[in-house]
Amino acid sequence: MCIRDRIYLDNAATTYPKPVSVLHSAEKALYDYGANPGRSGHRLSLETSRQVFYAREKCAEFFGGETENTVFTLNCTHAINFALKGVCNAKGHCHVITSDLEHNSVIRPLHALYKQKQINYSIADSGGSDDELLSAVEKQIRRDTAVVIMTAGCNVNGRVTPLARIAELCRKHNICLIADCAQAAGVIPLNLADGINIICAPGHKGLYGPMGTGVLVTDGKYPLSTLIEGGTGSASGEIDQPDFLPDSFESGTINTPGAIALGRGVEFVNSKGIDRIYAHEMSLCDLFIKRVENIGKIRVYRPEKVKSLPVVSFTAGDENSSVTADMLSKNGFYLRGGLHCNFLAHKKQGTLETGTVRLAPSVFNTRSDIIKLTELLYKKYS
Repeated sequence: MCIRDRIYLDNAATTYPKPVSVLHSAEKALYDYGANPGRSGHRLSLETSRQVFYAREKCAEFFGGETENTVFTLNCTHAINFALKGVCNAKGHCHVITSDLEHNSVIRPLHALYKQKQINYSIADSGGSDDELLSAVEKQIRRDTAVVIMTAGCNVNGRVTPLARIAELCRKHNICLIADCAQAAGVIPLNLADGINIICAPGHKGLYGPMGTGVLVTDGKYPLSTLIEGGTGSASGEIDQPDFLPDSFESGTINTPGAIALGRGVEFVNSKGIDRIYAHEMSLCDLFIKRVENIGKIRVYRPEKVKSLPVVSFTAGDENSSVTADMLSKNGFYLRGGLHCNFLAHKKQGTLETGTVRLAPSVFNTRSDIIKLTELLYKKYS
């Protein structure tokens, strides 16, 4: 099946296709910048380092951070583990608050730290409004609470959390706020100036970079202990890991072509404009919801009274979501069925048994894509 016959709507898992500028930059990095950045003093290594620095600078600017406080990671999960374990290990035994909207990339590291007797944690009930979520977080705060870690937007139903208001609460109690921006980066504005202390984001989703890329951007207020030590190309005469960013968190050779291409992905998002991207993708989600309203077996799961990301979950009667997604795939529509690595959100909305099919458009999708999808759903489930 050629690319024009595919209708890809699984952009919450990874965006596809990628911008041409991203593809060309990755290819150019392999052909023209093949040396190891920050390791050698020859011209090719220095040029590679300049390209990586440029990409790091673009990522830092995008999230309102300093270039030296912007770390390239393998993905958002990698960044979350660095941030969460880095802060908690530096603090010592402490208490952490999260919510019932969280992806396994948050809840599993938390639970692992709990089992290792390094932390205790509480899960705040997100309720049905921003006020309810904020109140639930505030009620969970204890004297030893050191971290609040929360999604910027739920990957199952798109619910956006009020991070700026949560940041105010955290500042009041001297608590570090870590934001999991996996679903929201590149779709809604996210900035350290909002009071977030550490932003964790994937490169391959809303930033349109390649898979195998991510970033951690910190304001530097909270010390981070390292999880991985090794060669950094700096302080090579010392046995101790460098204590300065980004080197302390970039042991070993980074994904250089990926990092360079990610910089071009950020440029692409900037060129389109986040507000325009959000408006376009939300219009496609709204069109989908409107067109399936009269399909009796289709049930849409989307939060009310709160802001949403351009993500829509749905089920088809009592059919398991994997069956629905498989039918769609066989007809050339690529959406993800299942639990989306987020049992907490599915448990909250009552879809833990069946899962849901998730619609997640990108800047490259069109109204025609949605119309064709809903025509198939009407044919199958009316």
